[in-house]
Amino acid sequence: MHSRAIYRSLSAAFALAAYLMFSLTSVAQQPDTASPPRRNVIIFVADGLREGSVNEKDTPTLWAIRQQGVNFVNSHSLFPTFTTANASAIATGHLLGDTGDFSNTLWVGYPIFQSGNFNNLPGTPTPFIEHDDILADLSDHFGGNYMNETTLLTAAANSGYNTAAVGKLGPTAIQELEAIAPVQGRFPLGSGALIFDDDTGTSAGFPLPPTLLFKMADKGLSPEAPTRSNGYEPTESWNNGNSGTRTKPGTLHENSVQQQWFADVATRFVLPAFEKDAPKPFVLMFWSRDPDGTQHYQGDSLGTLSPGINGDTSRQAVRNADNNLRQILDWLDAHPEVKANTDIFVTSDHGFATISKQEISRTGRKTTSEAAQHSYFDASGNIDTDQGMLPEGFLAIDLAIGMQTNLFDPNQRAPEGDADAYRKIPVFSVQNTLVPLPYQRPLMGNGLLGPDVRQTDGSDARAIVAANAGSDLIYVPDKNPDTVRQIVSLLATYDYVGGIFVDDQYGAIPGTLPLSAIGLVGSSRLPRPAIIVAFKVFYLDPNDLQSAVQISDTNLQEGQGNHGGFGRECTFNNMAAIGPDFKAGFTDTVPVGNADIAPTIAHILGLNIPSHGVLKGRPLLEALRGNADTIPAAARTIESAPANGKLTLLQFQEAGGERYLDRACYVDTASATAANPCQ
Repeated sequence: MHSRAIYRSLSAAFALAAYLMFSLTSVAQQPDTASPPRRNVIIFVADGLREGSVNEKDTPTLWAIRQQGVNFVNSHSLFPTFTTANASAIATGHLLGDTGDFSNTLWVGYPIFQSGNFNNLPGTPTPFIEHDDILADLSDHFGGNYMNETTLLTAAANSGYNTAAVGKLGPTAIQELEAIAPVQGRFPLGSGALIFDDDTGTSAGFPLPPTLLFKMADKGLSPEAPTRSNGYEPTESWNNGNSGTRTKPGTLHENSVQQQWFADVATRFVLPAFEKDAPKPFVLMFWSRDPDGTQHYQGDSLGTLSPGINGDTSRQAVRNADNNLRQILDWLDAHPEVKANTDIFVTSDHGFATISKQEISRTGRKTTSEAAQHSYFDASGNIDTDQGMLPEGFLAIDLAIGMQTNLFDPNQRAPEGDADAYRKIPVFSVQNTLVPLPYQRPLMGNGLLGPDVRQTDGSDARAIVAANAGSDLIYVPDKNPDTVRQIVSLLATYDYVGGIFVDDQYGAIPGTLPLSAIGLVGSSRLPRPAIIVAFKVFYLDPNDLQSAVQISDTNLQEGQGNHGGFGRECTFNNMAAIGPDFKAGFTDTVPVGNADIAPTIAHILGLNIPSHGVLKGRPLLEALRGNADTIPAAARTIESAPANGKLTLLQFQEAGGERYLDRACYVDTASATAANPCQ
C-alpha cells in the first residue's frame, strides 16, 4: 500500500498537524549542506493550447520560455486527444493502455455511484469523468486507484516534497488520484493532498483543513472557488460558461475571474507556504482551464467554419492562460533563491479544431448520414438539432439503424415498472421502422444498442457507444467477434469516419488497425473498447493546422471548438521547459509527448516511480544539460489491409523506444500513396 493510502486513514486531528508541517520549516529535514538542494518543479498545463497559437504578441510569456529555454518543436498529445486521457499520462508517465483513461466519457462496467458514495444514487455506466467525485468513485471501484499507477505528485510526496495541484476540475485531481479515493463514502480527511479546483470550498469539493481555509481568507482569498460565470447571468455573453444554442452564440469573454482565483491561490498562498517550508522542495501542478473552455463555447462563429476557434474570443483565452503563467513567473522573479532552484515544464493536453456538424471536406460536401436527415427535439418540444446537422449521438443512431436494433440512453433511466433499465430512444423500432416525429437523440450522445437492456451496467447490450467529440469509443460487452465485424463493416460506409482501430483480440480486420498500434493495449483495470473510431478532419487551408475542422459527436454548435480527433492539429500540443536543469535557447527536434513529462521530472528529482504497466514514456535527456542534443528518430507510416477500397492509415514517429502518434485517416487505396494522404 502507498504511504499516501495509509496516511488517508489517519484522524482529522492529524490534518491539523499536516497543515502545520506544511506551513513551518522542519529542521529534521534540513539537507546535508554539502549536497546541492533538491529541485523544485512547476508543471503548467494550458488546456487545449495549440502549438500554432503561441506567438510573441498574444503569448509573450510562453514565447519567452520557447526562446530562452527548451522549445519542443515536435511535441505530441496522446490519442484519443482528450483531457482526462492526457491528464493520466501527464500524472503517471504511462500510455492510455495502462491507465485505462481512454477518453473523457467511458463505459466503466458498472453504474457510477453504485456503492452510494457521496450519498449519490446509482447513475450511468457511461459517466463523463471530469468530476472529482466520479474520479473518486472509479478509484474506489477499481482498488483505490483506477489508473493502477503511481502519480508523480504522490511519488514526490512520499519522498518528502510538498505538493499541490491547482486548476481545472477533473485533470487537477487526477494528479493526486491516490489521495481522493473515498473513505466510508466520502472524501478522506487528512490525506495530506492539496487540491484546488472549480469545486473547492463547496460541498462537492475535495476537503481542505479548516485552518488552511482560514489562512486563505486572511490573505484575501475566497475559500470558495468562483464559477466560470465571471459574475454574469447564465445567458449573458460575458459568462464564460455560456455555451449558446443553435440560434444564440456562446461566450464572448475568457474565463478571467475563476482563473485569476487559481493564479492567486498559487502565488499568494501555495508558493509562499512552500517558501516558508524551505529547504523542503516542492512540486506544483497548475492546470489552466483556458483556452480549452473558451474555445469550446466561443460565440465568434455560430454556424460558420470561419473564423471558428481563431476569432477574438479564443485569442483572449490564450492570452488569459499566458497571463496566469506570467503571474507565477513574476512570483519566482520576486523570490530569486526559489527561482534559481526551480524547473518549469509547460505543456498542453491536446490541440483543438473547429467543429463541423455537416461539412466533411473543405469543398463543402455534406454528410449523407441517416442521423443527419432529421430534425431533433428536446424534452420540451423545441428543436434541438436542425435537419442536415449531425446530432449529438449520431454514431449511436446510425449504428442502431444499421444493426436494426433498439437504441437505449444510458444517461436516462427507464420509467418505473419498465422491464428495461434505460429509456428507449423513440427514433426507430427493432424492425428499423422510423416512427413519426418528434425524433430524439441520446441525452449525452451515448448509446446502448440491443433488443432490450435490462442490466443497470449495460452489459447485456450488443454494443455500447461512448460519445466523446472527435472520436468515439465502442464497447462489445460479450466480446462477440461477429458483432465487432458487423460494426466495422457499417463504419466503413459512413462518410464522416476518419480512422478505425480494433482491439487486437479480434484479429486483423480489413480496413482497421489494432489498438496496440496506438498504445491502447496494456494493463488497464477499466474495460477496453472493442473499437475506437476517429472522425474526419479537414483543413480550410491545407498548409495551416490552425484552419483544422473536425466532425464532432457533441452538443456544441457548428463553428465552436472541440478536440479528440486524430489530425495533427489535435496531436500537436505546445511543450517547452526552462530552469537550471534544462538547456538554454535549445530547440529539441526529437519527437516528445505528454507521457514523457513524469519520467523527465522523476529523473531530475531522483524519484523512483513504481509501475505496474510497461507502456511508459521516456526521460527527455536530450533537453537536459550535459547530454547529447539528439537521439535517433524515424518517421513511419503503416496502413491496414483495404476493405471495399478503403483503409486506415497511421503516421507516427519513433525515438528512444517510444512511438509518437502524428495523425491517422481513413482513405481510399489510391489516396494512400499521395504525398499528404491525411489532408
